[in-house]
Amino acid sequence: MQWPSFTFILTKLFLAYIVYSIYNLSLLFVAPACEEGKPCLTSYLSQKQQLQLRIYSSVDKYPTEQQIDFVYASENFNYTHTNSLPLTLNVPRKTRNNGTLFLHIIVAPMLPSRKYAKGIINIQKDPYVSYIPIKMTQYIIPEAEAFNLLGERNSNPKKKQNFVNPVTHIKSRVTFTIMTDDVKLPVHNVPVELVDHLKIIQGRTFLPIINCDFLQTRHRDLVKIVPQNNTVNITLQYSPISIGKLRLLLHVEASMQNLKTLGFSDKDVDEVKGIFADTNIYILGGTFLIAAIHLLFDFLAFKNDVSYWRRKDNLVGLSKWTVVWRGFSQTVIFLYLLDEGSSLLVLIPIGIGSIIEMWKLKKVLRLRLKNNNNNDIAEVRTREFDAESMHYLSYLLYPLVIGGAIYSLLYEPHKSWYSWSINSLVNGVYAFGFLFMLPQLFVNYKLKSVAHLPWRTFMYKAFNTFIDDVFAFIISTPTAHRIACFRDDAVFLIYLYQRWLYPVDKSRPDVDVIGKEAVNSENLNKKTD
Repeated sequence: MQWPSFTFILTKLFLAYIVYSIYNLSLLFVAPACEEGKPCLTSYLSQKQQLQLRIYSSVDKYPTEQQIDFVYASENFNYTHTNSLPLTLNVPRKTRNNGTLFLHIIVAPMLPSRKYAKGIINIQKDPYVSYIPIKMTQYIIPEAEAFNLLGERNSNPKKKQNFVNPVTHIKSRVTFTIMTDDVKLPVHNVPVELVDHLKIIQGRTFLPIINCDFLQTRHRDLVKIVPQNNTVNITLQYSPISIGKLRLLLHVEASMQNLKTLGFSDKDVDEVKGIFADTNIYILGGTFLIAAIHLLFDFLAFKNDVSYWRRKDNLVGLSKWTVVWRGFSQTVIFLYLLDEGSSLLVLIPIGIGSIIEMWKLKKVLRLRLKNNNNNDIAEVRTREFDAESMHYLSYLLYPLVIGGAIYSLLYEPHKSWYSWSINSLVNGVYAFGFLFMLPQLFVNYKLKSVAHLPWRTFMYKAFNTFIDDVFAFIISTPTAHRIACFRDDAVFLIYLYQRWLYPVDKSRPDVDVIGKEAVNSENLNKKTD
């Protein structure tokens, strides 16, 4: 009896985990049933009560009456429809001097017995009031300013200063929500994520649940506070929310906080927030499924690639220069994305790929030295075809890369000489990188064979390349990196065409990878003569 392969077992376990996760996610949108005869909590809004809205600002989260600044009031707040309020906030001197600023949102019943003045302390003491403070400020280290390395070096040296001190920024757009579903929650089975947000009054009634939708506040909405300006314009948006979406939002918020404890920066978390905020629930579900498949293919591609190269003891049918180029280009791309401050979601897989490519490069160079005097006709022909392709390629590649670097230095701004060097290299990789994939295509053409390639690894990478086309426009990446994803699509299509043109002999024994199949010298002579 043949045992199932590791890949088969891993794939099945991974798919089972995905199904289980989707099932648990769907349970968030189903409120726990309130059985007859059991104590239940009823929503205050179930009787279609009228509400009033009041908004204040202060420099402290728990202010005194003297620190409060009245901002806005609505005596008959329509909580069933979305709304957008343009507001002007006073920015106190303390906030302008790298301090904080809070927005206090208060929702209270619209009853004759509850007429509030513009103060906040008495309102907060009312047991029928729902209240939430929102921090409006965030500290961010300013990005290094770009400048022309040749033309501006002496004209304004302050531009080269590296900023290390965080500066206060204010959120120009904030969204708050109220859970408007008419639901009854069992007293002894309240969803755990809602427990801290429930405020219960007499008669087992819970007040409207107010929450700040942190997904809707992105880094692009942050505005630097200018010390000379004592006011700032913001947009306060309101949206009703269902119990299922509220529970999902609270789960995601908790997960984002966990990402920070793992070392992810605010910018990395902001990229993840964009996936949730900029897509609807159906696209979001599809995105998660595709992301899970992408992760699986990444792992399988890495595993098969390492397995193939560990067993490789010759360079028959493989272009040395293609391997050298992939090791160099992957490293340059990683350094470029690191310099651009790309998300860790992009950096981590690129970094792992760079390590594997450099390990393969070390293996190729060792095999090259070991088999340098090998007279095997297949390997000799491979070296000849590889050298021939590089000879033709050098006439086109070197002038383009050098010319592009000089143009970038003369006419484009950069943060530093290091930034210019990395940008010049990566522009060469992205713009002309496909040229360095041609030697392997040329070797395949001359040998009239693709049996020497690790096709299982190629297919995993091909699937991921097409998935990358989608994710390049969901997760923020430099434009050049997005274009490179489509370039890789074209190369993989050519590889697939060559596989169809030069079919592999299926009668040969296959092991972990098709690439173990060697090109036999007799067939090589017939095909290349």
